[in-house]
Amino acid sequence: MSNIKEIAQLSGVSKSTVSRVISGRGYTSQEAREKVLKVIQELQYKPNAVARAMVSQRTNNIGVLIYRSQYPVASHPFYGKILDAILAASAQMNYSVFVTTDQEMSLRSADFMLEKRVDGLILISRLEQNVIDHIGKFGVPYIMVNGSTDVPGVIHIVNRDQDGGREAARHLTGLGHKRIFMLAGPQSHRSHHFRLEGFRAYLHEQRFDCPESSIAYAGASTFAEGYRRMEESWEFFQAEGYTAVFGTNDMLALGAMKFLMERSVNVPGQVAVMGFDDIDMASLLTPSLTTVRVDTAKMGQLACLMLDKLIRQEAVKDTSIELGPELIIRSSTWSDRSRSDRSL
Repeated sequence: MSNIKEIAQLSGVSKSTVSRVISGRGYTSQEAREKVLKVIQELQYKPNAVARAMVSQRTNNIGVLIYRSQYPVASHPFYGKILDAILAASAQMNYSVFVTTDQEMSLRSADFMLEKRVDGLILISRLEQNVIDHIGKFGVPYIMVNGSTDVPGVIHIVNRDQDGGREAARHLTGLGHKRIFMLAGPQSHRSHHFRLEGFRAYLHEQRFDCPESSIAYAGASTFAEGYRRMEESWEFFQAEGYTAVFGTNDMLALGAMKFLMERSVNVPGQVAVMGFDDIDMASLLTPSLTTVRVDTAKMGQLACLMLDKLIRQEAVKDTSIELGPELIIRSSTWSDRSRSDRSL
């Protein structure tokens, strides 16, 4: 098998010149470069991953850590979409990807990635500060997706969840709903917190009644939890005359909608239901779910592009990248002008 020493001898240049041509780093004259490339082509030389790493100090591996306390993790309809986009974009950029998940938000997963000598890390979802501090000690570039940190200069890619919450409230109140019940996911998570905050802020500004009792706080952002919290609140929901439900993600909203339909409640005729994220399931069920779309594909693509810039030590001007939400109106919401019977 050909090696760098043989290529150097045949092309009449030094081994360090061959290394610079292979790695693409450092100055090499055009004449020397052409000699080396000609010999490489003649020998059909293909440097293995270890050799490339030794020459360039890069492995062309990146790590993706998904921190989430509840299952599912990698197969989650929201985070799975981000991961798919990262895998597709990284393949186009000739990166291999290590993926790991961590429910405990421990240092173990971070250490696993660092042992793999990854060139950079994409950290998805909420992280404990001790994990961020630990990763920072090793000088490995990293960015955050759907999460943020107070550490200066860290790139984070997020959705404008507060604006999305406001858009959801504007949509429901614009349809004539005055009594809206909210299913809120864990408030320790950035997205659920800002979505609820934006929704309530709009209601307050428009002078709609929004007591704390109109919010059911879910322990997890799952379909089962949406169903359970709706079931627990059902008698109160009926007594208070709510005509709409807003879930801070689609899974909570879909769980609530299943409960309502099992009780023969007409959706949207008697109760409108709205979610947030626009997962695939939102458009497949009947009635299809009105929601606020998060561009998960763009999140994943941008994550790879920005991490590549950091790995290449290119200047990055904007460390805060916020994607705008998009209202997706489907058949689970309704206009009071088209229905007269709202009684449950």
